[in-house]
Amino acid sequence: MEIWDGRLKDDTLARVDLIRDEVIPDGLYHGVSEIIVRHIDGDFLAMRRSSNKTYGGLYEITAGGSVLKGETYEEAAIREVFEETGVITNKVQPLYTVLHEDYHTIFHGFLVETDMNKEQVTLQKNETDHYLWIKTNDVIDFLTTSPHGQSFHQRTLNALKNIL
Repeated sequence: MEIWDGRLKDDTLARVDLIRDEVIPDGLYHGVSEIIVRHIDGDFLAMRRSSNKTYGGLYEITAGGSVLKGETYEEAAIREVFEETGVITNKVQPLYTVLHEDYHTIFHGFLVETDMNKEQVTLQKNETDHYLWIKTNDVIDFLTTSPHGQSFHQRTLNALKNIL
């Protein structure tokens, strides 16, 4: 059972536990960390979602997931980027915070830069099944025009435009 800290609209802790797959009551939110991975050569990591996932078969430019009970957004970002890509880091750069009322979610986006061997990305089973490194000049077009891109993540596109 995955337990999250309930949060108020202003992102403060509500002192209420939320449980994955249970309805989040009105007025409460759960935290999600999203991580954009950029190689030191400027390329961005894109991962294809496994077919069993929502939007399966489509590429996304972020690793990420829910902030577990007792974690900070930064700790969740460091954990999630390792679990989903194998990237080891202790430093994340904040990019954005977005409240999504319909999903009862507060998204915090981060950038992680890595010098890892690009062939040593480790994908998390049942999460992603393929990856690509996308050139800096191509990343926006990839997300907005590719049949595999998830351009519905406007917050991610806005963040990329700000760091390019």
